[in-house]
Amino acid sequence: MTDAVLGATDAAASGEPHITEPVAYDAILLAGFGGPEGQDDVIPFLRNVTRGRGIPEERLEEVAHHYRHFGGVSPINDQNRQLKAALEAELAARGIDLPVLWGNRNWDPYLRDALVEADKRGYTKLIAIATSAYSSYSSCRQYREDFALALDETSLFGHIAIDKVRQFFDHPGFVTPFIDGVRDGLTQIQRDNAGIDLFSEVEILFSTHSIPSTDAARSGPAERGFGEGGAYAAQHNAVAEVVIESVKRELALEGELAWQLVYQSRSGPPSMPWLEPDINDAIAELPARGIRAVVIVPLGFVSDHMEVLWDLDNEATESAEENKLYSVRVPTPGTHAAYVSGLIDLVLERRDGVPVADRPAMTELGPWYDVCRPGCCENVRSGFKPALAGLQP
Repeated sequence: MTDAVLGATDAAASGEPHITEPVAYDAILLAGFGGPEGQDDVIPFLRNVTRGRGIPEERLEEVAHHYRHFGGVSPINDQNRQLKAALEAELAARGIDLPVLWGNRNWDPYLRDALVEADKRGYTKLIAIATSAYSSYSSCRQYREDFALALDETSLFGHIAIDKVRQFFDHPGFVTPFIDGVRDGLTQIQRDNAGIDLFSEVEILFSTHSIPSTDAARSGPAERGFGEGGAYAAQHNAVAEVVIESVKRELALEGELAWQLVYQSRSGPPSMPWLEPDINDAIAELPARGIRAVVIVPLGFVSDHMEVLWDLDNEATESAEENKLYSVRVPTPGTHAAYVSGLIDLVLERRDGVPVADRPAMTELGPWYDVCRPGCCENVRSGFKPALAGLQP
């Protein structure tokens, strides 16, 4: 496959890392993961999520009980409805005439449904926002592959062009809610635990979804040389450092706050290495170091969906209780005003062709690419498939 950008607008078809040519987009495509909305949806949804991976039915049933605990309803669809409404309100407040279409990768409404709607309404240039901030196969490239698949399924390749905003892990709109949350979490710990020492008796756990180590190593462009954890781990660590330093400034703290990056929601077989440490294992080791309280930060997530509600609010919170630790869980961005405003700013970057020097980024890793580089975020188990918003393969 030659180096080309499939299904892109003329501006992005150049393949430049950052596109500074203005584009008159017709609509925003909000791309979600999707989730079941009833008990009968749970197994079909999980089959969609794991399609092509040969996951046995008994394993799907093990995961299904997380959803069944909440009546078979994932909160993620309602959260995306709320985000869509918040984006529409922000656009209206700014006087920007851009409709927001919503489509999911794994459940109704599907991406292909959103593209059919776009076609009916005469939209030919879409700018996509994926509800995932970091670089990896599952959090970026798989969305880009599904954009290509949806264009193929609807026979709209060559008729509808789809660009995508950059990965926004270090955009102020995404980072600010976590700064607010950690600051408030530490304040709550001080209020509820008289005399506690924030520097020696509190640990801040930045949690994100674990992924296979092979996927992590291939996240981001190879030429950046991120090392074993790839761009995925590097981005999370960089954002965590920004959050820590910002909180110290806001609370006028002098000293080093203890923190670590931990992982959750592993789903692969024991024989396959995944990123570690698991958050529950990390929590179990804290009492021996004199830790009395933990701040749990869902740094890898944009909303309180199932992995947050079950793996953090249920399992990790129980682990903290079992180890006699006071715990507080920080909110995800959700519809935080800074996050909603930041997503619109990312759209306007592309609409207006904002120069790279004028794009905000809170780490030295960004601003990230508008057009992903060749071979970025390879899935070694399935190989390269056609993907939009990036140079092939």
